[in-house]
Amino acid sequence: MDWSRIQRRRPESSKPQGVYANLDDLIRIQFEASDFSLRPQQPVTSILSGRYASRLRGRGLNFEELRRYQPGDDTRTIDWKVTARARAPYVRVYSEEKDRQVLLVVDQRINMFFGTRQKLKSVTAAELAALGAWRAVDAGDRVGAVVFNDSDVDVVRPQRSKATVMRILHSVLKKNHELNADSEVERNADMLNQALQKAVQLSPHDVLVVLITDGDGVNEETQRLVKQLAARNDIIGMLVTDPARSDPAYERVTLSDGRLQVDVDFGQKGLRDRIIGDARDEVDQLRRGLQKLTAPLLIVSNEGDTVKQIRKLLGVR
Repeated sequence: MDWSRIQRRRPESSKPQGVYANLDDLIRIQFEASDFSLRPQQPVTSILSGRYASRLRGRGLNFEELRRYQPGDDTRTIDWKVTARARAPYVRVYSEEKDRQVLLVVDQRINMFFGTRQKLKSVTAAELAALGAWRAVDAGDRVGAVVFNDSDVDVVRPQRSKATVMRILHSVLKKNHELNADSEVERNADMLNQALQKAVQLSPHDVLVVLITDGDGVNEETQRLVKQLAARNDIIGMLVTDPARSDPAYERVTLSDGRLQVDVDFGQKGLRDRIIGDARDEVDQLRRGLQKLTAPLLIVSNEGDTVKQIRKLLGVR
C-alpha cells in the first residue's frame, strides 16, 4: 500500500480538537483496542455475554469433529448414519467460521454535531467506527460501512484489508468535516432509514451489523428495517449520548437548530426532570426494541475516552 498517498489525502489537521475527528486518532485506535472482540463469545463480565446469539448458518460454520452424545447436546446435531453404524449416539460438532462480514452503519448527520462536554457526538461516532473496523480486520473478518449524513449515503463494500479500513475512515472523516453549524443542509431524520435500507441490501445473511447513532429519527419504519436485518444477521446497537440530556450541567443554555434558537432554564426543577425523564424513556424504548431481537445496546457517552468505555462494557480488564 502507498502510505504516502494516504498521508497526502488526510483532512486538514487544523480542525478544532473534539469538534472534528482526526485521522491520526482514528489510526491510533488500532493499537489501543487489540484484546477484545465483538463476536458472540464474550467474557461473563461483558455486556454482550449471553445477550445475543450468533445466527451464522450453513457456510458460516466449520465442521470440527464427531463425538459421543453427551447429556445436554442439541439432538438436531446427531449424525444418524454414524449412530446407526456405531450403535451409539454421535453428534457433529461445529465451530463458528472465523471469517465473517462486519458492516458498520455510521451516523454523521447534523444532529450528531452536538456536545456539551469533551467532544461532539459525531466525533465519538467516528471513533466507534474506527474501533469496529480495526477489530474486524484484526480478527480476520471482512469489514464494510454505510456512512450517512443528512443528504446522502456512502457505501464501502466489505473486504478484508487495512486498505478497506482506511477507505472507511476517509469516508467517515469526509462527512464528519462537512458538518457545520452554519450549513444550509436541513436536518433529515429519514436518512437513518435510507442508510438501513442500504444495510439490508448489503446484509443478506450471516453479517454482524453495528449501528452507530444517537437514535434521532427512529420510527416504525426503523423498527421494521432493523427487524428485517435481525432475521438473518447479528446486530449490535451503539447509542451515542451527551450527558446534557441525562444530567444537565448548566442552569441556562441556548439551543438552536441552525435557524431558530431558544433559551432553556435547566434550573427549573420541573423542566429538568421532564428532560431527564424523556431521555431515559427514549433509551429504554430503544433497548426494549433491540432486546426483542436479541440485539444488545451499548451506550457510549461523548464524555470520556471512547475505547475505555467500550473496554469496560465488554468486561476487558
